[in-house]
Amino acid sequence: MTLRPARRARPGPATTAGRVLLGGGVALALAHLPPPGGHDRWQRSNHRGRTVSLTSGPALAVAAGAAGGLTQPAAAVTGVLSALLGAYDDLAGSVDKGLRGHLAALRRGQVTTGALKVAGLSGTGLLGVALLPGRRSLPDLLVSGAVVAGAGNLVNLLDLRAGRALKVALLAATVLRAPGVAGAVLVLLPEDLRERQMLGDAGANSIGALLGLAVVERSGPRGRRTALAVLVALTAASERVSYSAVIDAHPVLRRVDQLGRLP
Repeated sequence: MTLRPARRARPGPATTAGRVLLGGGVALALAHLPPPGGHDRWQRSNHRGRTVSLTSGPALAVAAGAAGGLTQPAAAVTGVLSALLGAYDDLAGSVDKGLRGHLAALRRGQVTTGALKVAGLSGTGLLGVALLPGRRSLPDLLVSGAVVAGAGNLVNLLDLRAGRALKVALLAATVLRAPGVAGAVLVLLPEDLRERQMLGDAGANSIGALLGLAVVERSGPRGRRTALAVLVALTAASERVSYSAVIDAHPVLRRVDQLGRLP
């Protein structure tokens, strides 16, 4: 017999505001701390050749995991582990990109950092879901873990233009009632839009995994299966279609995508 997780009460206005402030405050403080290895190690060039820092990624992961309004310790474990996997890919990443690139490297006998990260995200998703209250059947556990890993990967695919991934994360956090995640995103969004900071894999994988965990918490088995189908479809589409091209071709999406961004 499978037991459904207990329904959690919605946080009140005071609790929600407190989590928003906590998430934003922790993210702001951590983003300006000296990073391990020095600032130079965490600098990269974005798609326009501007030098940006990746330090907001780990800051966002810790803040969102600590104050996201999700079940602990599931959120803390999911946020930290997915951030560590992403940071490993950020700092020691190989050239091959995308699922197709990683599979091609495996066929050549090469194990890329991205392939290791995908495997690690899968394990992180399963562990995070297993730490949630209530018991799940094995099929539901596998589906739920895949939702967490798939969401982490999807947000990373969106982090190709300034502010894009954070805008999507803010919308999702609002819909999923994850106020701490929303607070952390709000604080870091201006620096991302000004192209001073960038999520990198650490931030994108972590915030996506936490949002995937929120989907698992807030939905039933059918909702989780639907979410996984959508994630698989979007990930498969990214191998053939450029998200940026699709967004630029749609007037409304293009306007929202460019909102607040440098000219």
